[in-house]
Amino acid sequence: MNITTYQQTIRDFASILEEANIPYTFIGEAALTLQGVPISESDIQVIIQWDVLDSAYSGLSPFNPSPISKDVEKAEFRLSYQQVQITISCFFNTTVKTDPYRIGITLDGKEVFCRSFYSGIYEQDFSYQSQVADFLLNTQKSLTEQNEQAWNQNNYTALIHRYGEPGKIAAKIKQNPKWRLHPFYKYMKDLKNNKVLHLLGSNGVKATAMALLGADVTVADFSKENASFAKEVAAEAGVDITYIVSDALSLSDGLDTYDYVLMELGVLHYFISLDPLMEKVKSLLASGGVFILHEFHPISTKLITSNGKKHRVVGNYFDPTLQESQVAFSKHMPDEEQGQLSRTIQRKWTLGEVVTSVAKAGLFLEILEEEPNHKLHDIGLPKTYTLVARKR
Repeated sequence: MNITTYQQTIRDFASILEEANIPYTFIGEAALTLQGVPISESDIQVIIQWDVLDSAYSGLSPFNPSPISKDVEKAEFRLSYQQVQITISCFFNTTVKTDPYRIGITLDGKEVFCRSFYSGIYEQDFSYQSQVADFLLNTQKSLTEQNEQAWNQNNYTALIHRYGEPGKIAAKIKQNPKWRLHPFYKYMKDLKNNKVLHLLGSNGVKATAMALLGADVTVADFSKENASFAKEVAAEAGVDITYIVSDALSLSDGLDTYDYVLMELGVLHYFISLDPLMEKVKSLLASGGVFILHEFHPISTKLITSNGKKHRVVGNYFDPTLQESQVAFSKHMPDEEQGQLSRTIQRKWTLGEVVTSVAKAGLFLEILEEEPNHKLHDIGLPKTYTLVARKR
């Protein structure tokens, strides 16, 4: 990335701290600027490890720091570096490196540590909420375009490899449509004559199952190839579904409202902010309508990898950074074609972040069921979860 003079100052001061072996995290405007949030550049704020305060103060003496001020919670001092005012703080008995939202940003090949703007999720008085929200919304649009391209590239072929021809999978769905909706069907009661929106509903397999159970089903998904396969499956099963080719956030607020909005298995990570998504879900629900989210448990997607009887903790459960990944259907493509597929950008969420976003939207959380992995070697580990929330 091309860096500004302000970012260069941050980078250079980070080098001074590291050379002095002082653990640090940039916060405030400095942290936001490092992450690309357009904000007016001002003084630099940095937190250091509390038990190196005295040695840090001594080591930075060439910059004529102000006297240290202290209270029961923290200590701080100020100095001027490259004509920028820097406030250096520490919070007593708090370890800088264990902050779950401490992330590294690479500037000209150097990693600089700052606090992720996602830390504002749990801060009631987060001062930069609107700036971060606008930044995430604009970034989401460009990422959606990249993800949409990936999901419109040979996906129909992958679906044929996975399920067989539409008539074949339609026949299987008709044999036992309820099984296709396990384990969340128990929260849907009688689907007959109920209106259901399957948001990011992919290939239409579950939409067809719900239609066979009497529901009026609409699917919204940005993949035209998913839409083609889904319509063919529904037709082969003898049911009608409505398919809207659109990303979720672009759905009109004037769209019909639904008794159920369903999202399931590997969809949340396409959103880099959950707040706009949950607000959209709320707007799509009828009064008394139910939102059902069935997702992979973050313990399995963010933290643990399994190989037979061996399980290893290899991830950071709290990592808020974006990750590049192969598009999900690639595993159903021939090996020689997998490397040619576009990649997707994902943000993997903790369970706490998901629940918080639902609550912030004003939906009433009724159920959060964590479901175990049913493989013999993985007994005791959560694999998925189902969240049920109602619009009052």
